[in-house]
Amino acid sequence: MKKLLSIVVSILFALSMSGLAFAQAAPAAKPAAEPVKAEEKAPAKEKKAKKTKKAKKAKKAEKAEEKAPAAAAEKK
Repeated sequence: MKKLLSIVVSILFALSMSGLAFAQAAPAAKPAAEPVKAEEKAPAKEKKAKKTKKAKKAKKAEKAEEKAPAAAAEKK
């Protein structure tokens, strides 16, 4: 069991040392050459115009007027 454990530890040590060697030999990562311009970004979504309270009330009044004559005609 001790031999098996010593073999596993020695293999891990060898792999870690070779990994460190390759990490030091690799060139450093270069930063981004050009920043992203505003033109290349996705366009912003257009916001829908909110209805004002007056417009909502006017629309309700129109619907009420449409229903009122129809209801009066039905009663006759």
